[in-house]
Amino acid sequence: MNFISRLSYYLFGALGGSIIVYFVFSKKATRCSYFPNERVLNNIRTKSFHYSDAASKVLAEEWIDTLDIKNTLTLGDVDFDRSNVKVGAAKLYVIEGQTTKNQKIELTVENYENRAVLKDIKKL
Repeated sequence: MNFISRLSYYLFGALGGSIIVYFVFSKKATRCSYFPNERVLNNIRTKSFHYSDAASKVLAEEWIDTLDIKNTLTLGDVDFDRSNVKVGAAKLYVIEGQTTKNQKIELTVENYENRAVLKDIKKL
């Protein structure tokens, strides 16, 4: 078998394998969250999210919106020194972020096994 025919077999196999791998792995919705900050925020985002009465009152004010809450839960920083505290059946997490107007905020979230509750919102 000469070089040209071996090269054509190799390219045909590599192309076919690449197409199969593309179709198999393109349908998966996987995330790679290895760092503790990303794991906590991803865990909170994937659960049903509820607002306490105090948080609802703060959201009624005009300086913050639910979009700011979602952005903070995506891009915020978890303060682990004040977080991961057991409160009954939940763990308390303090998340620092900012609004769309660059106002620093702090969210206090209780993370239960099947839901997350936003307890408090503070300006920093």
